[in-house]
Amino acid sequence: MSSPPTATANEVNQKLVEGYTEIARLAGALAHEIKNPLSTIRLNMELLAEDFDQADSLRERRALKKVDLVQRECQRLQDLLDDFLNFAKVRRLKLQPSELNGQVKQVLDFFRPKAAKTRIEVVDYLASSLPTVLLDREAFHAALLNLVLNAEQAMPDGGQLVVRTYGTADGVALDLIDTGCGMDEKTRRQIFNAFFSTKRGGSGLGLPTARKIIEAHGGQITLQSEPGRGSQFTVKLPVPARLPASLTDR
Repeated sequence: MSSPPTATANEVNQKLVEGYTEIARLAGALAHEIKNPLSTIRLNMELLAEDFDQADSLRERRALKKVDLVQRECQRLQDLLDDFLNFAKVRRLKLQPSELNGQVKQVLDFFRPKAAKTRIEVVDYLASSLPTVLLDREAFHAALLNLVLNAEQAMPDGGQLVVRTYGTADGVALDLIDTGCGMDEKTRRQIFNAFFSTKRGGSGLGLPTARKIIEAHGGQITLQSEPGRGSQFTVKLPVPARLPASLTDR
């Protein structure tokens, strides 16, 4: 009697991918379902807050504080669901020939007013004549903004953020160097894990989402950090040997 054929490694991997894809689909559907009753709760809390807006008695003021607490928790849950759906969704990139420096400048221009308020000096060293890369500009903007905001959160008392671009042997690279609190080895190992956060109330999805976007572009992100000495995130992107005609015609 012959033994049943064993599954090949590719077949096993395919089944794992299909299983993970189904879990991600179900999780996304569940998150959408949660958002519907959450919206109803938030609306009714807003109406209750209006009812108690002119609270006079001690009992009414206590009730208003409870309503306010529920509203804050609802907002926290809403933010978490939005972050999760952004992390879990399948990304179909709309790649366009792009200048890395242009994308960096857009994010820094958006961030500078906030940096001024939080006493963060932004210094940029953007190399000239960088080769063109293929980017989904909206997705890459979101990833880069996540990295900049992460640097800001690491410097609650102010500091300096250095942003530099340069060419590599097979592409382009971007460094973001902050003078913040830094990370120990244990934190560095987990920082890109979903739902891991060192910040109270943080979703722990900002950096994992940024890494997913960068890797979807064929790039990679690495981290160097030491406690008390700040952190450096490095993003490397490939440069295509030649741009597809369908893209150069745009």
